[in-house]
Amino acid sequence: MMKLLGRLTSLNVRKVMWTAALLDLDLDREDWGMGFRSPQQPEFLALNPNALVPVLIDGDFALWESNSICRYLATQRYATTLLPTEAQARATVEQWMDWQAGELNNSWRVAFMALVRGQPATPEAIEAGVASWNRHMGMLEAQLRKTGAYVCGGDLTLADVVLGLSAQRWKNAPIARVELPAVEAWLERLAGAPGFADYVGNGMP
Repeated sequence: MMKLLGRLTSLNVRKVMWTAALLDLDLDREDWGMGFRSPQQPEFLALNPNALVPVLIDGDFALWESNSICRYLATQRYATTLLPTEAQARATVEQWMDWQAGELNNSWRVAFMALVRGQPATPEAIEAGVASWNRHMGMLEAQLRKTGAYVCGGDLTLADVVLGLSAQRWKNAPIARVELPAVEAWLERLAGAPGFADYVGNGMP
């Protein structure tokens, strides 16, 4: 059985666990990270020199970066709906996954870490962060209006997995949100997917 190192309070761990649920795949998860075993320990650093969760262990193979882990699991299970094999369809899914990991995550970092995690930040920085977060979520809104269903079209893909967790964080954050009806309708569609209640709609930030 594959093993996942990381605490469930981590959004990046939950995206991997949700992917596994969609694939009907059991992962042996161990708690590592904030409040648990430190990823600064030598045995963890040997697996991931970034000292960040999650890390997937599959036999002698170790993999870090949550979106890469999600891709690996889908490929292992030949889940061509979650991760298409056709070049352009796959590139589109990976484009939105990369956007989530880079642009969208960077947009919410200051506001979320200040308002939810309690890290220091000026009111001006928080206000700018909220505005950036809402603006980026507006890009997702525009894409969902275009597709009318899921991020990349008519099927649920890994793009929906990683962005679904990010959107749920935005929805639950103590901020002034813009109205995004397509995002709200999409989250309702995602709520019927296996694992959503456990890893997305569970109230965790």
